[in-house]
Amino acid sequence: METRYYHLQRKTLEQILPQLLQMTLERNWRAVVMVGSPERVEFLNRHLWTFNDRSFIPHGAAEDGEAELQPVWLTSEEENPNNSNVLFLVDGADSADLEQYELVCRLFDGNDDLAVADARKFWKAQKDAGHRLTYWQQTDQGGWTKKAEANSPE
Repeated sequence: METRYYHLQRKTLEQILPQLLQMTLERNWRAVVMVGSPERVEFLNRHLWTFNDRSFIPHGAAEDGEAELQPVWLTSEEENPNNSNVLFLVDGADSADLEQYELVCRLFDGNDDLAVADARKFWKAQKDAGHRLTYWQQTDQGGWTKKAEANSPE
């Protein structure tokens, strides 16, 4: 399992998450997006249908039902009802069961000191546990630069 840390500095979660989910779906992967509250689930559920007037992210949440049919599942709970291989952790959400995923993506706001401190805490704990980690930071051009790596296979 690999955990990728995405340090958001130039764009918001609402701008970045759809892009990362699109890349996930292009690889024929399924995703769970775990957020900090039921209200955020509701907000992102609406946002992923309307973020772009030319596309949308097929997804669902508990209010929609049929989790097993959803390529992207939004939740504030510890669950993987659509048998996802990718977990997105946002809004400070955390999971005690990371091992069931091939890839974990932790997105955090670099302008929020508490979010940065939490990301550092999670990085240290995962590094100490021997997990493979990469840290990505937004560039001025809108892309990503790998800034750090830990416990990578040789």
